Amino acid sequence: MKRHAPHKPVMSAACLAAATALAFLLVTPASAQQRIGEPVPGLRGLPSEVALPENGATAALDDLDPAGRPLSQTTPRRPATSPSADENPTTGTVRVGSVDGLDEERNARTARDNERTGAIEGLPIPPEDAPFAPLGIRAGSFIVTPTLEQGIGWASNATGASGGRPAWFSESALRLNIISDWSRHAATIRADGLYRKSLSGAPIEDIEGGIRGELRLDLMDDFTATASAGYRMRPEDASTPGTIANAAERPLRQTLEAGLGLARSAGKARLSIDGNLTRDIYQNARLTNGTIVSQRDRDATLATARVRSGYEISPALTPFVEAEIGRRFYDRVQDANGLRRSANRYALRGGVELDLGEKLRGEFSAGWLTERPDDAALRPVEGLSVGANLAWSPVRGTTVDLTASTEVETSTAAGDTGSLLYSGSLAVNRELRSNLTGRALVGLDWRDYAGSDHDLILRGEASLTWWMNRNLGLTGRLRHEKQTSTLPGRSYDASSVYLGMTMQR
Repeated sequence: MKRHAPHKPVMSAACLAAATALAFLLVTPASAQQRIGEPVPGLRGLPSEVALPENGATAALDDLDPAGRPLSQTTPRRPATSPSADENPTTGTVRVGSVDGLDEERNARTARDNERTGAIEGLPIPPEDAPFAPLGIRAGSFIVTPTLEQGIGWASNATGASGGRPAWFSESALRLNIISDWSRHAATIRADGLYRKSLSGAPIEDIEGGIRGELRLDLMDDFTATASAGYRMRPEDASTPGTIANAAERPLRQTLEAGLGLARSAGKARLSIDGNLTRDIYQNARLTNGTIVSQRDRDATLATARVRSGYEISPALTPFVEAEIGRRFYDRVQDANGLRRSANRYALRGGVELDLGEKLRGEFSAGWLTERPDDAALRPVEGLSVGANLAWSPVRGTTVDLTASTEVETSTAAGDTGSLLYSGSLAVNRELRSNLTGRALVGLDWRDYAGSDHDLILRGEASLTWWMNRNLGLTGRLRHEKQTSTLPGRSYDASSVYLGMTMQR
């Protein structure tokens, strides 16, 4: 029979191992925690890891009691102590936090780069500044804007003369604006035409129209060159001095214009020189009895040269002085009365150019103008010369235009040299609503004859346009004009109303 080894030595070995493990747990610092799953060097017989039943995580040796069992969550733990620099634990490993745990930026969640945005169709569409303004038609590098008006009206004085009769009339008007779309230089062409014919009452058949083009070239060294040309045809007003009495219809007056200019900005100095030619041609008049009266004595050409010098005090203010010299040439050296009407022209003016952006822009001037005929029997036509062309926008959607001019009117009547005509107007354009625009105008004309006589003309106008869409609108207009004169047979009143359709593109 085999003899069994006694059990006592085995029990003694187990007791010795338990005592050794207990001594190790009491001596090892609490901060030197042993990772679960790694065996403790020098110890045999102890379990390498203890599983916690709640979450399946493993416990460190610090979380075990001397018997190797997990400590209860309610059991107070000893505060962790960090070993000093000279301590050198010989058993176990020290738990150290991960490197990423000390980097707050790496731990922060990165924001998404592809954030979802709303659909383009869902974005709000900003309102247009001028939803009923014409868009124009592109023709190459030009924008063409046509406008056509057609309507009927009534006038209390169809001819605009003393003793005129009322009439119903039909009116057609066409306007065409062509503007260049260039990165450098600029060109504009403006054309208009009007045809008015009576439907009942006093006979009317007027044709008026014209075209004018301007070209600006931006040259080197701050030089700017300009060129312009124009043509206009219109019936002569019955109240204009020099018209033929008892004419069956108002004769036509044709005017041709051409001009060249050169300007330069040298620092704050502004220098410019302009030359202009104006040619007037008068149609022969047909009297009520069928007789034809020639008006060739009135045909003339005016040539002028103008020099302007200014200094820019600020970007918004540039005062200037201007000198003008010219000559009026009549086609006939002597008229039917044997008078030499060709004259020399002189003018000196001073003024200010304004440029405050969209708020206020333009210029105004004042000075003295004279035309002296070659014949000593004719008085010179001279007097104050004023001019203005200002555009002011006090609020958005409102513009105020002020214009003023001085013109020499010639005459071929015996002993009459002519007159100075001063014209001025103030117009207000207002967008009452996005589809409703209004215009109000007041004007004054003062005609000063070479003698002591004069004419005073007052006029006013009010109009409204209701736009049904961008291309079609309904226009109503009311006008009144009154002239008083120191000369007999020249005073009159004229009122008119108009209603029509306006088409634009």
